[in-house]
Amino acid sequence: MPTALRILTALVAAASLAGCATTQRLDAARDVHGLLISIRDNDHAAFDAHVDRAALQASIQARLVNRTRSANVGEAWKGLGLWLSGPLSRAAGGLLIQPEVFRAVADYYGYRPATPVPGVLALASALTSLPDGRVCATTRKGGTCLLTFADEAGVWRLVDFDVDGALRGSGARPH
Repeated sequence: MPTALRILTALVAAASLAGCATTQRLDAARDVHGLLISIRDNDHAAFDAHVDRAALQASIQARLVNRTRSANVGEAWKGLGLWLSGPLSRAAGGLLIQPEVFRAVADYYGYRPATPVPGVLALASALTSLPDGRVCATTRKGGTCLLTFADEAGVWRLVDFDVDGALRGSGARPH
């Protein structure tokens, strides 16, 4: 195969792969837009359609377990912390996975109810495709994934929220 044809083939392959990532981010952005509208409008039904509560609670529990294991306390306290991580993550999930909480976070970052929600194209450009097929939103290009979304039966749903990363980005310190 001549060199020019190999280069052309490589360029077409690269463009196809980039197109898949762009299509993925665009599809995700439509549902992220819906999530943002549900948060702005305090629409619990629409919010619930765009979040995976079980995945978010599992994420909260994993963070509690990691903190417990790395805590500088005795084994008995670590055991108690691990034992309580499930009930605590379910309680925290029930309290925190609400449109009002996410609206308060958005408000803290300067997104007020009167601020227009970014359009789908703007959101797509702000999302990063991850190797596992999920996408995430960061505070800046190449930054930590703060919100992670997964395609679940054709709907991109929020599956992880990095509270510590959000606090670091705001200048606040996690406890």
